[in-house]
Amino acid sequence: MKLPGYGSDKRFHIVKYLIIAVLATGAAILFPGCVNDIEKIKAFNPTEILPVVHAENFETTMTDSGIVRFYLKTPELNRYESDEGPFAEFPRGILLIRYGPQMEIESSISARYAKQFLREKRWEAKNDVVAINSMGDTLKTEHLIWDELAKRIYNNEFVQIISTDQIITGVGFESDASLGNWRIKNPKGIIYVRVNPEGAATKDSLSGMEGLQPVNIGNE
Repeated sequence: MKLPGYGSDKRFHIVKYLIIAVLATGAAILFPGCVNDIEKIKAFNPTEILPVVHAENFETTMTDSGIVRFYLKTPELNRYESDEGPFAEFPRGILLIRYGPQMEIESSISARYAKQFLREKRWEAKNDVVAINSMGDTLKTEHLIWDELAKRIYNNEFVQIISTDQIITGVGFESDASLGNWRIKNPKGIIYVRVNPEGAATKDSLSGMEGLQPVNIGNE
């Protein structure tokens, strides 16, 4: 004896299974097409951030109250906008010179890579960083940070400072924005350099800004 409604329930289940099978087959057919579409979208919308400004062999001066304070030179400049804030990148190196009130050179920094965080007003220089102050003291390191707001230049890396009569090595560096009043946080050693009667050091030290040789940033 058949239970009431059993036949219609059975037909309902058969139709339901057919619908599921058709949907599953359709999904299997459509899925590769979706993958291809996603890859096409990725090709037109890459995940990496693209620069909003690009310049080559770029150089400029920066003024404060009408007075030239900085000169910047770089083979390549890229400016980006990101969720973390805008920044400029100098992937092929940078030379930054700071001037005093009378247009005298107070300091210079060169490196093979640099980045400027515009919102935070912070610069980072990396790879063969050479910083020189008005007294001719030369700092060599691989990473240096300049905080414009705090008027402070610093790092926690190995540093070498070459002056007219000695070479000092250590870990960690700190100075004011003009690279004066500097100190090494953890000195490791001092090598004294003999100076000849004319006042020139006999080793790799410099006596003045006119003798500066910043790293080659590749745009000659």
